[in-house]
Amino acid sequence: MLSEAHIIVVVLLIALIFGAKKLPEIGAGLGKGLKNFKNSIKDEKEDEEEHKKIENKENKENKENKENKEDKQ
Repeated sequence: MLSEAHIIVVVLLIALIFGAKKLPEIGAGLGKGLKNFKNSIKDEKEDEEEHKKIENKENKENKENKENKEDKQ
């Protein structure tokens, strides 16, 4: 885990490399990127849940159809 001293050193190195004027732009870009990443993960989870619901419904219907066929015989 990074200590406070490590974080300060990393921030200072980034400030030296990119310059103080670019830091707000970099921060904003990182923030937008993280937001998009989180939204993508959320959408993927929702799609997976929807797929499971559809799959469960199809399995239930197949089971009922199979039972109906057996009852007719």
